[in-house]
Amino acid sequence: MTDKLVIFDTTLRDGEQSPGASMTRDEKLRIARQLERLKVDVIEAGFAASSNGDFEAVKAIANAVKDSTICSLSRANDRDISRAAEALKGANSARIHTFIATSPLHMEKKLRMTPDQVFEQATQSVRFARNLVGDIEFSPEDGYRSELDFLCRVLESVIKEGATTINVPDTVGYAVPELYGNFIKTLRERIPNSDKAIWSVHCHNDLGMAVANSLAGVKIGGARQVECTINGLGERAGNCSLEEIVMAVKTRKDYFNLSLGIDAKQIVAASRMVSQTTGFVVQPNKAVVGANAFAHASGIHQDGVLKARDTYEIMRAEDVGWSANKIVLGKLSGRNAFKQRLEELGVQMESESEINAAFSKFKELADRKSEIFDEDILALVSEESVHGDDEQFAFVSLAQHSETGERPHAKVVFTVSGREVRGESDGNGPVDASLKAIESHVKSGAEMVLYSVNAISGSTESQGEVTVRLQNSGRVVNGVGADPDIVVASAKAYLSALNKLQSKSDRVAAQG
Repeated sequence: MTDKLVIFDTTLRDGEQSPGASMTRDEKLRIARQLERLKVDVIEAGFAASSNGDFEAVKAIANAVKDSTICSLSRANDRDISRAAEALKGANSARIHTFIATSPLHMEKKLRMTPDQVFEQATQSVRFARNLVGDIEFSPEDGYRSELDFLCRVLESVIKEGATTINVPDTVGYAVPELYGNFIKTLRERIPNSDKAIWSVHCHNDLGMAVANSLAGVKIGGARQVECTINGLGERAGNCSLEEIVMAVKTRKDYFNLSLGIDAKQIVAASRMVSQTTGFVVQPNKAVVGANAFAHASGIHQDGVLKARDTYEIMRAEDVGWSANKIVLGKLSGRNAFKQRLEELGVQMESESEINAAFSKFKELADRKSEIFDEDILALVSEESVHGDDEQFAFVSLAQHSETGERPHAKVVFTVSGREVRGESDGNGPVDASLKAIESHVKSGAEMVLYSVNAISGSTESQGEVTVRLQNSGRVVNGVGADPDIVVASAKAYLSALNKLQSKSDRVAAQG
């Protein structure tokens, strides 16, 4: 009999803390549905008390997702916990995840509280939360750098008050595998009631060891929950990668001897969706989900794989969903086939008019591109989803002239609050000229900190997907645009980023 390893996905909460990765409610809902298809055990949908937008996103996900436990983060205070409980009312299975820092550094410098005050607040917050929701997770923020005796005292108390999961975060990615694994083991051995809770690990990747640390916490420490994100998305160097944890445990079942509820064939679809939604491109050599993960360039490797796949492949591409990258639709495809494909991809439109608008965009694309892939459809829908009633800027048309020896020139037509305007400018290249043409009218003053181009599918007629990251007054946002014309895609991405800069955010910093 194997133990079950609980997969706790925090893409929508901790992953979203990556600079520029913030998502709309609809985007979060779409990813949550894909996580449900992936059969993730727990989805941390957000931090309900941080903003009205996050509250609504958690609420929408709690109402829509039925097969996964839906979790909201909250600080260790009554207001945050009440807000989380309210957002989770519609969930089939709900969890409140409350936290407070326990390391000397964080208590003194950040909280400005004594250890006794932190102890009392942790205890009272779990007691309060337990009266609202049956499933409570507690995290001592910066737990790995906490003083051991004090940490044991806090964790023993919160378990006594009803915490069902104890998560020990390596908030700043300071841990190394053997030490972190033994740290979890020591806690479980020293705390008398440790058997009354599931132990969890939450590791950051600052030293590139988040996955190794998490697996050490499981194998050495006896943890039975891993907190992770799709593609390892997260602030700074990111979080522990869900896909790497899952496939490590599956591939090395002989070592870990743990069972998983995950449907691994949904991994690549989840990876693509998160990448296209956030604009964070997956590096080609990324384990499991990178474009080169199952590519064999060496002649010796190719020969070996052709003779026997397991000579160089420890897992099959099909097992994580790579075989799903197939042509799905073309210009002769009807509305019902398009609608069905949207449903298969986890995209749910609010109304028939939205489906009609998306189908119209699809037909336009199909006239320009003979083969439509899943990635094209997701890009199309992602682009549509950012257009809301509060959208300030929208692309209309673009004309640009580029000739060897001459300075490129661009004219861009776009709308500002529904009113059509024109901008034009020279530039170092057609993309530079187009973005300067937009900026000549908008005058945002934003600094571009990233410009990235990615081919959505593999041919020269592929749509180009452009990510533009802008920074202004301390805010960082990502804009994403897709089009067979890379200059048009760039203009769309720039306007998308400007829209996000315009939207007001009242988020507060959460646990790492």
